Order: sequence, then C-alpha cells, then structure tokens
Amino acid sequence: MNDDLKKQQLRNHKMLATGLFILMAVVFVAMTILQKQNPSHWIGYIRAFSEAAMVGALADWFAVTALFNYPLGIKIPHTNLIENSKEKIGDNLGNFVVENFLSPQNIRPYIQKLKVSVYAGEWLSKERNQTVLINELSSILINIINKLDDEAVVKFITNKAEEMADSIKLNSIIGNGIEYILNKNDHQRLITGLSSQIKNYILENQQLVTERVERESFFFIPKSVDSKISEKITKGLSDYFREVEEDLKHPLRTEITNKIFEFSKELKEEPKWESEFETIKSEFLQGEKLNQYSNDIWQSLKSSLITELTDQDSKLKSYIKKNLDEFVSNLQNDEQFQNRIDSWVRLTAYKYILKNTKGFGELISTTVGNWEGKELSRKLELEVGKDLQFIRINGTIVGGLVGLIIYTVAHFI
Repeated sequence: MNDDLKKQQLRNHKMLATGLFILMAVVFVAMTILQKQNPSHWIGYIRAFSEAAMVGALADWFAVTALFNYPLGIKIPHTNLIENSKEKIGDNLGNFVVENFLSPQNIRPYIQKLKVSVYAGEWLSKERNQTVLINELSSILINIINKLDDEAVVKFITNKAEEMADSIKLNSIIGNGIEYILNKNDHQRLITGLSSQIKNYILENQQLVTERVERESFFFIPKSVDSKISEKITKGLSDYFREVEEDLKHPLRTEITNKIFEFSKELKEEPKWESEFETIKSEFLQGEKLNQYSNDIWQSLKSSLITELTDQDSKLKSYIKKNLDEFVSNLQNDEQFQNRIDSWVRLTAYKYILKNTKGFGELISTTVGNWEGKELSRKLELEVGKDLQFIRINGTIVGGLVGLIIYTVAHFI
C-alpha cells in the first residue's frame, strides 16, 4: 500500500472521529437549550450522554495527538512523544526484538526447519543457473586477478622461492629421488633401453670394429684372421648386451643397481656434493634471476587463468561444470550428504544469530535514532494512525455510556 492511499485512509478516519465529536457537541448544546424549556427526564439522559461523550472524545483526541504532535501546536509537557523520545523508542524496540524474537528458544524451531540442500539442489540442477553461477564466479575471479598488484605478487613469489631454496637440500632430494626410482625398479627400463641401443650400435658398426682390429694387429697376421676376430668380438658383445636386454636378473643389472645405490648414498652424505649443489643454487637462483623467474611464472599463470576463466569452453570451466554436476547429484540423492549440509548451515546460522543479537539490537536502535523525529512520527502515524482513530471513536461512545450510567445512578439515588 502506497503512502498516498495511507494518507487518504488516515484523513477519512480522522474526519469520522472528529465528526462524531462535533455531533456530540451539537447534541449537547441542543439538549442544554431544550432542557431549559422542557423539564422532561429523557432530555437529561441525552444531555449526560453527549456531555460525557465529548469529554471522552477530547481526552482520547489529546492522547492520540500527543503521540505524534503537539496538541493545537501547544508544547505541553509529555506530548509529541514519538519525535521527542525517538532514541528511547529505538533502544526499547531493539531490546524488544532481541529479547522476544532472537532468543534461543524462539529462533531454534525456525532454524531446525531449514532445508538449504533441497533449495540449493533444485536451483543448481537448472542448466541456466549453473551457467550464471560459473560466469559470476569467473567474473569475480578475473576482477580479483586484474586488481592484484603484479609487483607485489612477483615479490611474494620471489620471497617464498628464496625461503624454499634456503631450506631445500638438492643433494638429498636428488639422492632420495634416485633411491625412489631404484626401489620402484623403474631404472630397469632404462637399462633395457640402453642395452638395446648398445647392441644395435655394435651390430650396425661391425666395420669399425674390423678396422680397429686390423690397425692393432701384427702385420704378419692375415686380414681374413682379423676379420674373423672382429666378427667374434662383434657377436660376443652384441650377444652379451642382448642377454642384458632380455634377462631382468642379469648380473650386470644387479651391478649397475648397486653402483647407483652407492652413488645416491654418496650424493646424500658426502659434503662435496652438498657444496656443489649449493653452488649451483646460488648461480641459478640469484636475486635478479629469481625475480625474473618469478615474474615469468606469474605472467604466465595470470594469462592462463584469465584465458581459462574467459573462454566458455575452457578446460577449467568444464572441470568446474563436471564437479558441479556431481555436487548437485549428491545434493539431490545422497541423504547423508544433505543432512551434513543442512546441519552445518543450521549450526552456523544459529551461532551467527546468537553471536550477533546485540548487533541486531544496536542496528535497530541506531537506525531509529538516526531518523528525523518528524519523519519517524509521520511514518508511524501513517502505519497505525488509522487504527488509533478508532480509540477516539470508542472513547466517544464509551465516554457517553459511562456518563449516562453515572447520571442514571445519581438520578435514582
């Protein structure tokens, strides 16, 4: 209902209450004049009714008017109560709401009825809403990324990298990495591959072996013998590496494994290796270089994130969409998951409301206190003034009846 309609209704009810008062005044004057000319008893009863009705009407008019204004503009003490007591009204209203509406026993039944999971599941199940949510989140993240100070982010990454570099012992990390590979037996594939490569190289380069044998042999040994020898060497070596390639338990594999284990242990324990890697770190992670690395990392990450968040068909958005679908499915079908979500929301809402009840009271008190007195008075009069006019009407009628009863009793006594 708009203010114009409320003003019109208030005017109508004021006119009705005032009109009733005027009617009683006219009746009283008429009965007073008539009583002087006619001594009939019934005139006295009507006169007593109208007289008491006027008094009741005036008393209630004063009471109702005193709430919102000064009666007849006269600054009588304890009138225009709303405007003069708005701070106290705000405090009392705030305390009233807190004590009667935000008490634990009052809010608990409403909190327990909360079923956020149902509403969230229904809302998120719609494709359009999912798109809106993802786009809004993307816009927020893009805005945050663009507002970040690049220089501050690069400095942060640089500082963290320096902290990590100082605490990292590369020799231990590499040594442990080698041991991890050995324990997983992944190095066997490397040995197999190298054995195959060496075997193939030997077979493909038999002529080199022959030339080497001829160069190193004595001049009186026939070339046919040298050729036979190179053939034997080539075959022997290739067969040997074929055995290594095919036999996972070949002794050479065991020997290589043991040597690598020894090397990894040496990497972790020998001071010289620690010193070597510290030198490498200091060369590659100098302040200027590290700052450049950090800047490159941040610019690359920033560009990738913005691209992923902007492109509607990006892998990141597809990943979010997939997980969102799974979340919606759980919200709609997993009762245990629903109960966990609802319990968390209820507990959080309950704690938040109880924790901030004082704040709610202060908000109401401050809001009312900050209103202009006349504006507050006008607002309240528009809201309840129409009903208060019935007090004037009832006061007129009840006052008249009481006056009539008193007159009747006095007359008979």
